[in-house]
Amino acid sequence: MSSTPLKITVRASTDADVPAMLAIYHHHISTGLGDAGAAVGDGLMETDDMLRRRKNMRKSRLPHLVAESDGIVVGYAYAVPFRKRPAYRYTLKHSIYIHHHFMNCGVGRTLLPVLIDSCAAAGYRQLIAYIDPTNERSLKLHESFGFVRVGLLPAVAFKFGVWVDSVIVQRPLGAGSSTPPGVWASGETSGNVAD
Repeated sequence: MSSTPLKITVRASTDADVPAMLAIYHHHISTGLGDAGAAVGDGLMETDDMLRRRKNMRKSRLPHLVAESDGIVVGYAYAVPFRKRPAYRYTLKHSIYIHHHFMNCGVGRTLLPVLIDSCAAAGYRQLIAYIDPTNERSLKLHESFGFVRVGLLPAVAFKFGVWVDSVIVQRPLGAGSSTPPGVWASGETSGNVAD
């Protein structure tokens, strides 16, 4: 595919998108170091796994988005809780995957800001990602949307016979840490909840 920008639409994912999302995911898992959480032969995510994940995200009102062009799913992104303990409930961790035939076509540049806005609109205050340090495209994309490198986790995974590092990037959402988050679903302010 050329580096010509596409006409891209971003929308909430549906169950019908699962096969396309799995194909994108499996390609990246089997060819790259970027998602070291799985490797070929490690029991890759299957249809039921992704359907269950989507259902849980919908129930929690977390964004699970796809980017499509001419009816083809060319990428997807989602956010999950950074940690489960209550003190971390305003922070999300996200992942973004682009179809390998549609790299350099503006998919990430279209998808990522919609994900950021969705997370901010839901009241979250911080967004984090873990990125392979050799993936300069992803690092530059995230930096162009206000993410900063806040840490390096050296040799945290082992894949394809090599140790893999992970760069942590983070950006504030909405007012970030400049104000308390206010009332959350439990009716308590964040200042009253200890972890």
